[in-house]
Amino acid sequence: MSRRKAYYANKIKRAAHLLFYRRHRKPGAKGWELRKALGSDYPKVLKILDKYLKALDLQVKMVFEEAKPAEKPTLEELDKARFYITLRGELTSKEPKMIGWRIDDLAGLAITIAYVISKKGKTSRKEVEELLRDKLPGWKVGLNIDRYIHYGYLTQDENEQLYLDWRVRAEVDQKTLIDLLLSTEA
Repeated sequence: MSRRKAYYANKIKRAAHLLFYRRHRKPGAKGWELRKALGSDYPKVLKILDKYLKALDLQVKMVFEEAKPAEKPTLEELDKARFYITLRGELTSKEPKMIGWRIDDLAGLAITIAYVISKKGKTSRKEVEELLRDKLPGWKVGLNIDRYIHYGYLTQDENEQLYLDWRVRAEVDQKTLIDLLLSTEA
């Protein structure tokens, strides 16, 4: 093995460890963490890792917690982004059980995300609770919303306004979700 291949093989292994194993409340790693551990060529390392993960139907995903840069992001902007591993394709009907969620909890999450999107990214918790009470048992509504907040799908401010959080931006194709919901017959 050439010296260059060994160099990148070690960096790819280290990148996979940083992205797969959780060290903080949120999974993955910030760009600055990757730069510190892998060097300034970490975007190239992540591209190579992404190619290896393709065969496993996984991908390296990048999410900006603030405003997304318009063009190709600079290294300073990448340092502020969060990177982690997610599915490349879609879940099959049997996979939600493997991730520990009941189908009604996932349906509640889909309804909540779609509702917040329809309200231009911000709505009151009370409105979402009323909507979910029509679809889920009343005792589960508050628990589910708290769960969605805890897992990073929603965030709530001091006025009990709900917003989409980083996991929706990273894991949910919002346009496809809306298209699927609009195409579904009642």
